[in-house]
Amino acid sequence: MDIENLDQLNEKHIDVLSEIGNIGSGNAATSLSELMNIEVNLQVPQVRILDIKEAATALGGPENPVVAILMKLRGDLNGIMVFLINQDFVQSLLEALLCEQEIKFDQLTDLENSALAEIGNIMVSAYATAVSTLSGMTIRTSVPALTVDMVGAVLTVPAIEMGSVSDKVIFIENDFISNNRTINANMLLIPDMESLNKLMNRLGIGW
Repeated sequence: MDIENLDQLNEKHIDVLSEIGNIGSGNAATSLSELMNIEVNLQVPQVRILDIKEAATALGGPENPVVAILMKLRGDLNGIMVFLINQDFVQSLLEALLCEQEIKFDQLTDLENSALAEIGNIMVSAYATAVSTLSGMTIRTSVPALTVDMVGAVLTVPAIEMGSVSDKVIFIENDFISNNRTINANMLLIPDMESLNKLMNRLGIGW
């Protein structure tokens, strides 16, 4: 029997998604370490199935400002991924990459936007690579689209893009540790159901 919506995911499915998140986060931490030239470690990511309202709460509330980088997935797995980072993480990233001390979060320059988009590209690609490695599926990612806005406004995008598929998202919570600081960053994965069933079948996960 095929999965028709994310509410039907059971403990076995969540365990598989958690393993993908663990590998993806590890790949991302390694890439960030190389890019920023500092040690970046991570705690084990937490994977949950949330509706849009619950996701907004988990991200600090609908009025919390964030940078969001959205990329579409194509190929054997279709859907979207959104990488969301808060002001502290933005500050740390741009300090390391561009040696900038005072970042105007609501007035990012073209260079700052480009740097953050590349970070998002690295993060999403790390997860896509993890899926490909485990399943053998071919996944292509789009050019990253970046926006700075409140959480509530940001979450309308995946709701509009994939609302016909599901009102739920796969929420991957990451805590990166660098220079004795713990920095939170999160990923939303919204696959179409046909792709999700294909992934679970490839991984041998049934009901």
